[in-house]
Amino acid sequence: MGHDIIFVGRDRKKLDLIQSGKSPIYEPGLEDLLTKNRKKISVTTDLQDAVVNSEITFICVGTPPKKDGSSDLSQVKEVSRSIGKSLQSLDRFHVIVTKSTVIPGTNETVIIPLLEKESGKKAFVDFGIASNPEFLKEGTAVDDFFHTDRVVIGTHDPKTREVLESLYRPLHAPIFSTTLQTSEMIKYASNAFLATKISFANEIGNICKVQGIDSYEVFKGVGLDARISPHFFRSGIGFGGSCFPKDVKALIAYADSKGIPSRILSSVMALNEDQPGRMITLLKKHINPKGKTIGILGLAFKPDTDDIRESRAIPIIRHLRKAGASVIAYDPMAMDNFRKVLPDISYAGSAAEILASDAVLIVTEWKEFEDLDYHGKIVIDGRRFEKARREAAVYEGVCW
Repeated sequence: MGHDIIFVGRDRKKLDLIQSGKSPIYEPGLEDLLTKNRKKISVTTDLQDAVVNSEITFICVGTPPKKDGSSDLSQVKEVSRSIGKSLQSLDRFHVIVTKSTVIPGTNETVIIPLLEKESGKKAFVDFGIASNPEFLKEGTAVDDFFHTDRVVIGTHDPKTREVLESLYRPLHAPIFSTTLQTSEMIKYASNAFLATKISFANEIGNICKVQGIDSYEVFKGVGLDARISPHFFRSGIGFGGSCFPKDVKALIAYADSKGIPSRILSSVMALNEDQPGRMITLLKKHINPKGKTIGILGLAFKPDTDDIRESRAIPIIRHLRKAGASVIAYDPMAMDNFRKVLPDISYAGSAAEILASDAVLIVTEWKEFEDLDYHGKIVIDGRRFEKARREAAVYEGVCW
């Protein structure tokens, strides 16, 4: 969009990859963007130098879950202190934007106090602060950015708001300006609702399975209602990834800290944890896994990413091993990452190799799995592949 970008980080290997036009993660279209814009990209491990030589700083560090589900803000606090120190030498207005997902109130009670303490300056007077949550889906993140449904900007300062509205105006997307806390809450509410929609679809799907009803046909009909929409009614083995599980747990922990029961969200997570086990139950209807080799198609939490965080493949494989099965797995992008979590299972060199197993479990809906020959196979499908449904000797869909 014409801007110069400074990437700041500690991992020199990742920074060097970015500088050379290579993406450190697998995300369709991202490497093309980096390659095309190499002249407008620089990298550094020096945060102070980056702040001094820019107009806007985006905080994009992780907020991983603690054991109790609440967000670990240690990286947010550390980078806020560093940015605050960097502001000391600036004699012009600088905007700091929180892109990291943080619980409502974090900007006002954590980030701003640290920035003010370290800089000796006043928020909304000497520097701007805003919450600007992201709504990108892994696997389609580049397209989601350029064709976003909305841009949310939370701030108490008209000058900061104008800077960010000007930055995002070329996207021609609706810009929703609000307060800091409202902006922070919009992110959590959005992810919690989408997670709820998936768990609702799974609960209905479990009922449909018992009755011999196709849950996908049910939700085609339900989704025609304009009040509901058809999106995210993908019943199956549940959701994973870096956002939904973490954010729903963090919202539950936040509600608990305020003495507010989170009955719906707690049920959303409980059902999501139970759903992968349904694959094993269905498998046991047709084969005793003990001593058998079970093939797993897909390890990433969704297709078009190498991200395995909260992947449904992890509990499924653990269930299988507990049942005495040997496991061989394949994923076109995520096997290197998965080996770090489960190094002692077998990994196939191709998807076709998985079909030699005693039974096959489809866990991630990679497009290439549509082209496999499922004739004569036992297939337990968690993602609904019509070709497997037509060809397999024994076929069970989790919710259909």
